[in-house]
Amino acid sequence: MEKDLVIKKSTIPNSGKGLFTKRDIKKGERIVEYLGEIISWNECDKRAERDEFGYVFYISKKKCIDAFHTPDAIARYANDAAGLTKVAGKKNNCIYEIFDNRGWITASKNIKAGDELFVSYGAEYWRDIRYNIRLEAKKQKELLEK
Repeated sequence: MEKDLVIKKSTIPNSGKGLFTKRDIKKGERIVEYLGEIISWNECDKRAERDEFGYVFYISKKKCIDAFHTPDAIARYANDAAGLTKVAGKKNNCIYEIFDNRGWITASKNIKAGDELFVSYGAEYWRDIRYNIRLEAKKQKELLEK
C-alpha cells in the first residue's frame, strides 16, 4: 500500500506535509503501518523533555512507536483535520488501530484517490500542544518586557 501513498503539502494551512492516497480506499481497509523506533513510555517522556516528540503511536507502557527520527516512516505525515487549524469540509477519514501488537492507520470511511488522509491525534495531544503554545507566548512576552 505504501506505493499508493504520496507525501506532499497538506491541505490544512500551517500543517506542513500531509499524506495522500493515489487510489480509492474502502472503509475498514488497513492503509499503512505506523513504523519507527520501539521505545517505552518512560523514554517518550524523556524525549518530550528534549523537545523530541510529536510522532508517537502508543501501544502500551512498554511499547511505543516513535517516528520522530524516522522521516521515511510515511504514516507520521497523516494530519488531524480537527487540529489547531480547521478547514471547512475537512474531516478525519481514518483511525489509529492496534492490530497484532502493531500500529496502523485504517480508513474509517471510503476515501477517494487524491484525498489527504486525516486521523485524530486525540484531545490530550491538542490540549498539550495548546498549553505549550501558551507557555511559549508567555516566555516571549516576558523577554520583550525585559
